[in-house]
Amino acid sequence: MPTSIRSLDGLNGRIVACRACPRLVQHREAIARVKRRRFTEWTYWGKPVPGFGDHNARLLIVGLAPAAHGANRTGRMFTGDSSGDWLYEALHRYGFANQAQSRSREDGLTLQGCYITAAARCAPPGNKPTITELETCRSYLETDIRLLPNVSTTLVLGQLAHQWWLKAAGWWDALEPKRRPRFIHAGVSTLPDGTTLLSSYHPSRQNTNTGKLSREMWHRVFHKARQLIDQV
Repeated sequence: MPTSIRSLDGLNGRIVACRACPRLVQHREAIARVKRRRFTEWTYWGKPVPGFGDHNARLLIVGLAPAAHGANRTGRMFTGDSSGDWLYEALHRYGFANQAQSRSREDGLTLQGCYITAAARCAPPGNKPTITELETCRSYLETDIRLLPNVSTTLVLGQLAHQWWLKAAGWWDALEPKRRPRFIHAGVSTLPDGTTLLSSYHPSRQNTNTGKLSREMWHRVFHKARQLIDQV
């Protein structure tokens, strides 16, 4: 990604126009045409989903990819699906959002001190982007990191988000494998530059419906994030 992009708005405009991955373009646009029965009245976004939040954020949240009938429908990260219900409820509870629900880009939601992005920007088939697609999107995450200089804590949601944030932030190559932070739910690692990495299971239905991730476990992660932000 050219360093000539000097603002998040400029970056997000580039992201929305991206057609670099043919498989993802075909899938996201097919989903937007066919829709889900209960969303037939919606005009689906059907494009790459840009980041969202406070440009002076101290907390960065990194997910994996937009959901087919969530962000691919609404055009905003973690908006319109059950994962978003969990995320924004916790963000509101711990003072990072002005409301607990995220339904559409016009619902009045704002974030305070927090920015949300993802490793991949298009909804992938089976919720599984390929390594090549993640690598293609990597420059967007690298640029997010560069354009959010006030971030002191990054919360990664899931093992792949953990891995690709380490790559985008440069730590995957900078650190020997045994020194790289491991993905552990509620794990906290401090990188050599002082950045704190906080890890959590993703709030997908696969994790929340099976009890792998409980509401109490989830809230503890955001309580820790709030503590880490406030002590800086």
